[in-house]
Amino acid sequence: MSVADEIRAEIAATDFRHGDLLPSEADLGSRFGVSRITVRKALEILRGEGLVESQQGRGWVVTRAPLRQVLGEFSTIEHQLEEIGVVPRRRIIASRVIEATGRLEEVLGGGELLEVTRVNLADGTPFAKVTVWIPSYLGRGLSIMDLEHRSFYELLSSSRLLRRPLKRAVQTIAGVSISDADAQLLNVVAGAPGLMCERITFDEGDHPVLFSRSLFPASMAVFEIELAPSFDSIAPTGLRLMEST
Repeated sequence: MSVADEIRAEIAATDFRHGDLLPSEADLGSRFGVSRITVRKALEILRGEGLVESQQGRGWVVTRAPLRQVLGEFSTIEHQLEEIGVVPRRRIIASRVIEATGRLEEVLGGGELLEVTRVNLADGTPFAKVTVWIPSYLGRGLSIMDLEHRSFYELLSSSRLLRRPLKRAVQTIAGVSISDADAQLLNVVAGAPGLMCERITFDEGDHPVLFSRSLFPASMAVFEIELAPSFDSIAPTGLRLMEST
């Protein structure tokens, strides 16, 4: 793990807020066993990601604390942001009807799907690109204003077209590199580390109703989950190793 990765992880694991002061370059160098030049290069990388900045007379400060989502709660990240006083907003990029193929057909079955792509913002700062798919009949009558002001969970829960209430979701998170196009949307450097989250939401009959992919810059998102005691393994619950190619 590089020094930039170490500092990024420390910011994510600690309750840093906007404007909080980081340890000095000398202290960081001692902690990681590297020179101040190496620390400075690492901080410049994080400055390029918009995570820190240098302030004259103070040192390096956090400019964008990671947003936290608690896994294990059946809710949206926007709802959790509102609970901590952050103003969430959605900006719709595209909305269209497509034919289900590949992974979409595997999850939601065949037929037409409504595909909506948006950027999620927190206090005006983009923090996620989200694409959502639902059966097209469930999206009948939804406007762009509906999609920007209410979550799909809210829209579907109030829809008479949904036969059974939403009950549970399964979420998978994997590390990725952010593409040039997505980096422009999220105001980060192309190739920066990201977290790709796939979520399948089921109704009370255990039928998949909604499928989504959310891309977060790794420096901006932290996912937390409480694990029950287990003596079978020290590996994180739900960990799945990827096959080498």
